[in-house]
Amino acid sequence: MENNELELENQKPSYEHFLEVKDLRTSFFIPAGEVKSVDGSTFNVDKGKILGIVGESGSGKSVTAYSLMQILSHPGKIVGGSIKLEGRELVGLPERELAKIRGGKISIIFQDPMTSLNPVYTIGNQIREAIMLHKRYTVPCKIKKVTRDENGNKVVTYEDGFKEVKPTRKQANDRAIEMLELVGINSPEKRLKQYPFEFSGGMLQRIMIAMALCCEPDLLIADEPTTALDVTIQAQILELIQSIQKKMGMAVVLITHDLGVVAELCDEVIVMYGGKIVERGTADEIFYNPKHEYTKGLLRSIPTNENTNERLVPISGNAIDLLNLPKGCAFSPRCPHAMKICLKQYPDERVVNECHKCSCFMYAKELYDKGELELVNESQENTSKEGESDAE
Repeated sequence: MENNELELENQKPSYEHFLEVKDLRTSFFIPAGEVKSVDGSTFNVDKGKILGIVGESGSGKSVTAYSLMQILSHPGKIVGGSIKLEGRELVGLPERELAKIRGGKISIIFQDPMTSLNPVYTIGNQIREAIMLHKRYTVPCKIKKVTRDENGNKVVTYEDGFKEVKPTRKQANDRAIEMLELVGINSPEKRLKQYPFEFSGGMLQRIMIAMALCCEPDLLIADEPTTALDVTIQAQILELIQSIQKKMGMAVVLITHDLGVVAELCDEVIVMYGGKIVERGTADEIFYNPKHEYTKGLLRSIPTNENTNERLVPISGNAIDLLNLPKGCAFSPRCPHAMKICLKQYPDERVVNECHKCSCFMYAKELYDKGELELVNESQENTSKEGESDAE
């Protein structure tokens, strides 16, 4: 009994989460200065779960995805933090090792399909290349085992076993046809012989999704996967991603502007602004119990069944300039409830409940007004004294 328990303990993975990102910092170094596109992001993703990343354009969502894949172009660079996949550190890994992980372990659906495919190769050539590089099939085989008998003579035996082999061109072609059918492209045999310029934007997006899913990755990063598709096809593609995710138990990081998609598909949500995560929690917590003023602004700006006869309230002002960030909260220049301390100091992340965290002084003030927060430092004391005074 004890031996069985020890065997089970040895079989347990040595990592806590499938994907662990800690204090990730990614910057772009340009003549005007350092642009901190991702500044201290920390989050985890488990297999079988879908994590949604939402925020305005320029908030750092796509750069986070490219950092996970290690495909940042110059002058972008990861300047700090850790990215662990199944307990293995990816930051600083040689390019040859990263090439083995991309496609097979991690795949990405890019935001712009028009520029993501090579215009001088056929669609079939590009999909087959991905399959033959990263896809492996397990086939039965005889494993040769050499031992020695009591007299020291070699004894050769063969045992039944399995080995991984690369797909043949025919297998890769059949898999490509199967994936194109899955994403709703008609006459897939004919389409494989065509070039990217012969497809519409929506068709190209579906091809990109087929390429990302063809090797059945453990982690799928979907960067605006339905950007160029009409509403009907959007629903089909999202349903396809969700069905494959459930079937394979893979982890998904979904980056989108569509809060409706996030509410329907995602298990957890993180809200980004100015390169930082300002709020995180389950989808229900974020949508029905938002605490950060930016999250509240995003939700006020979308139509719902309850505000059909009301005028939508957009977030005032322009997106933050990452070269000229305020000393405090990046959202404070646009926040209607900003206090003086919001401009001077960045708020700490506070626990709302076991599945919800928020970085906002207004939430700290809310706790203080309820008597649930004691003033233990100068920043909290300033929060209570300044109340709801307007930012200067």
